[in-house]
Amino acid sequence: MIKTDALIIGAGPTGLFTAHQLKLIGLDCIIVDNLDKIGGQCIELYPDKPIYDIPAIPECTGEELTNNLINQLKPFNIKFHLSERVDEVKKNNSNWEVKTNKGTKFSTPNVIIAGGVGSFEPRKFSPKECEKFENKSILYSVKDKTIFKGKTVSIFGGGDSALDWAIELSKNSNVNLIHRRDEFRGAQHSVDKVYELNKNGKINLLTKFQLKMVNGTDKLESIEIESDDKEIKKLETDYILGFFGLIMQLGPIAEWGLNIDKKTVAVDTEKFETNQKGIYAVGDICTYPGKLKLILSGFHEGALAARACFKLARPNEKYRFEFTTSSKTIKNRLGVKE
Repeated sequence: MIKTDALIIGAGPTGLFTAHQLKLIGLDCIIVDNLDKIGGQCIELYPDKPIYDIPAIPECTGEELTNNLINQLKPFNIKFHLSERVDEVKKNNSNWEVKTNKGTKFSTPNVIIAGGVGSFEPRKFSPKECEKFENKSILYSVKDKTIFKGKTVSIFGGGDSALDWAIELSKNSNVNLIHRRDEFRGAQHSVDKVYELNKNGKINLLTKFQLKMVNGTDKLESIEIESDDKEIKKLETDYILGFFGLIMQLGPIAEWGLNIDKKTVAVDTEKFETNQKGIYAVGDICTYPGKLKLILSGFHEGALAARACFKLARPNEKYRFEFTTSSKTIKNRLGVKE
């Protein structure tokens, strides 16, 4: 059982800034995220798109904002549990016991839900036979590209992820790129590169095809794809990569006894606490009268929730507000030398 003053669910901008606020006031915290990387929606949905409404930053991309928030946390050595989804939250005396899908257990007086629009789950292939190969030879993200070296990889999708991985893996693998349409949604330079590699025999490009069947007993051996004209092709393959985007849903959060309003969590506006004492919701996942789904709103919500956590984490201490410009204690926590 891992003990901490506060557990943050979600490693997006709001979760990161909330961690910063917790550490400024002397509380420990841990961040858990279902995704395999830090940044939440900013990294998954718009890493390269410009954001224009962050105070004092005229323009930045989702990736730049995430990197800046990570740099802001560097003095604190925050612990992250990535690729873990919080499944259970149960009350045990004055603490909450939290369990992830990987069996990791936490004990904390404060749980802060900063899960954006909920958990991200990849859109999956429809053939039921795919299930037995998932996380083995059928994958929806790439964590270690070296496993594909010298293998045949069939990539499905028409967006940036499918195009980029087809280009990258074609250097050391046999690549089939399969898309249900003629047109691609990715960056034009990537589309042009794929057509060039296909022309030179480095990529086998198949459009207007979809996955119909997977074949294999203990391991994946081949796939069958079907065209709009009902033409069927059989391809030998070692791995399948599916890049169809992400489904966003509340997931297990809906089962924690919280007041849910249209897939968001109702909170007060003093502490951004839910109807369960010690559970807070900040960022896009929370709702209250006048709520604006802006990153800057999430920062405000996280700052107030963090200070509310102090009372439960340090019941015998009195919280004293301090400015970062003048507090020696805060500057020490930040490692600032005067």
